Amino acid sequence: MTASLLELPVLVAAIGAFIIAGVFYGFSTFIMQALARVPVAEGIRAMQSINVAVITPLFLGVFMGTALLLLVLAVAAALHLGRPAAPYVILGAICYVFGCFVLTMGRNVPLNDALARVDPDSELGAALWARYLRDWTWWNHVRTFASFVAAVVLTYAWAVS
Repeated sequence: MTASLLELPVLVAAIGAFIIAGVFYGFSTFIMQALARVPVAEGIRAMQSINVAVITPLFLGVFMGTALLLLVLAVAAALHLGRPAAPYVILGAICYVFGCFVLTMGRNVPLNDALARVDPDSELGAALWARYLRDWTWWNHVRTFASFVAAVVLTYAWAVS
C-alpha cells in the first residue's frame, strides 16, 4: 500500500468506526435502559420514532460510508499484503463490515421493522417489546464491540502505515 495514498482513508475509516461505536455504546449503556423504565407503550413509541429519525444522510453516510470505504481498503490491502498495515486494515474491515454493518442488517433492522408494525397499546406490542429490549440490546452490544475493535485496529493500521 502506498502510505501517502491510504493513510488518510484508513484514518477516516477508523474515525467512522469510532463514531458508530459511540452511537451504539449510548444505546447499550443508557438509552435502552431508559426506554425499558417508561411505560411499555411510551417505550415502543419512542423507539419507533428513533428508528425513523436515524434515517438521515449524516448517520447513514457515516454508517454505510465507513462500510463501503472499508471494503475498498480491504481489497487494496489484500493486493499489498507485504505492507505492515495490510493485515490490520483487513481485520478492521472484517470487524466493521460483518460485526457491525451485516449484523445490523441481519439482526437489528428486522427487529426494528417488527417493532414498526406493532400497535404500542396492544398486548402483542407489550409481548414484542419485552423480547425486543432483550434481543435488540444483545445484538447492539455485539455491534458496539465490533465497531470499537474495528476502530482500534484501524487506528493501529494507520499508525504503522
